[in-house]
Amino acid sequence: MTIVPAPDYRARRAALARQIGPGGIAIVPTAPERQRNRDNDHPYRFDSYFHYLTGFGEPSAWLVIEGSGRSSLWCQPKNLEREIWDGYRLGPDAAPAALGVDAAFSSDTLDTQLPALLDGKDTVWFPFGVHEGLQARVETWLASVRGKSRQGALAPQTQRDLCPLLDEMRLVKDASELATMRRAGVISAGAHVRAMQQSARWLREGRELREYHLDAELAHEFRRHGAQGVAYGSIVAAGANACVLHYRADAAPVQSGDLVLIDAGCELDGYASDITRTFPANGRFTGPQRALYDLVHAALQAAVGATRAGARFNDPHDAAVRVLAQGMLDLRLLDANQVGSLDDVIEKRAYNPFYMHRTSHWLGMDVHDCGDYNEPSELAQVQQKTDPLSGNTVVQRPSRILREGMVMTLEPGIYVRPGPGVPGQFHHIGIRIEDDAVVTAQGCELLTRGVPVEADAIEALMREDAGH
Repeated sequence: MTIVPAPDYRARRAALARQIGPGGIAIVPTAPERQRNRDNDHPYRFDSYFHYLTGFGEPSAWLVIEGSGRSSLWCQPKNLEREIWDGYRLGPDAAPAALGVDAAFSSDTLDTQLPALLDGKDTVWFPFGVHEGLQARVETWLASVRGKSRQGALAPQTQRDLCPLLDEMRLVKDASELATMRRAGVISAGAHVRAMQQSARWLREGRELREYHLDAELAHEFRRHGAQGVAYGSIVAAGANACVLHYRADAAPVQSGDLVLIDAGCELDGYASDITRTFPANGRFTGPQRALYDLVHAALQAAVGATRAGARFNDPHDAAVRVLAQGMLDLRLLDANQVGSLDDVIEKRAYNPFYMHRTSHWLGMDVHDCGDYNEPSELAQVQQKTDPLSGNTVVQRPSRILREGMVMTLEPGIYVRPGPGVPGQFHHIGIRIEDDAVVTAQGCELLTRGVPVEADAIEALMREDAGH
């Protein structure tokens, strides 16, 4: 049995307290419950910032951290009648021992108690632009403090965005986070394996196969292994649908000869996995499919090779683009007589009709996780450049220097729609391959290789249960 280290929420709160300083106070609410339709809510999902600092999953909760290091929690009070309907509540009495906070109170006392905590502080920190109505509520609390100025109350004069501090903390994962993300990667990889094998089996058996069938296989495998659900809406795209980047699993038929692109990952204990694999529905690549697949796989290998501590965030993208652009020239997707040399293709972004997204994003509690993509120590190094496609002036700064413990996706792709001069054998083929990578000193650790990535290995996997 794998032992997963417990997150040290107390240490995280202490680290944040040191950053906001003795005169600071930080206010962090969790996410609200959201109504789906009449008398029915969406499944509840906590706020990532709040959970990162508390590990507490109930709604209607608030965390306050003072620069002195003291932390206080407001949560739902015990209510035996409501707990019959909605489930167990921790309650304020049990919260300090369970969560390691210094004090806990009923959430219905927040508005009366918080002004007293604000009194005498110089700066109030809270997440800007994340929680609707939070700014107005802070102003109400501050107004209450100002209203007692004749009695000597002193309201904070400064409001600061808490997100940049927490973003930097969350960007480098600790041992407990990496252990959870490894488990999430294993579960998600197993789900992709299941979908691949079911696709080939159903088509061999002559059964009707649709995108939602494969989507169901993914969800089954996620929950069967203890994941709470999907980290994002699963993309299951058959045939030409794979050329739609944010396509969602729908009812389109999956036919022998199609490629199927699945971009899906589970959420486990608050952390996301994000895997994309593209495979032949019947288990056998055609010649044109294999040519494009091998190109994208080579681009992924180049991106993996460029990912290491000390490299830049943009380096994997640049490495992947160079491979893809050369492949587009070699396969005549791009006409060298019109677009010029490889360097010309890259400079002019002539590859954009077939590869229009970036190769990486941060991964963590959110599938597109928080964290600045610019290097904080080099923000003053600004360059202006004319975008070759739009003609607009864009501002560029040096991209982030990668550090050990950062987690990012590597996901090159190619998407071929019919167009003038585009070889017909490649029409409607969309391919993306995506792995999750932990930055290490020597390179990167791939968390998602429990599902094969090489074309031969995919075909072999999909033949494994032939005849069963």
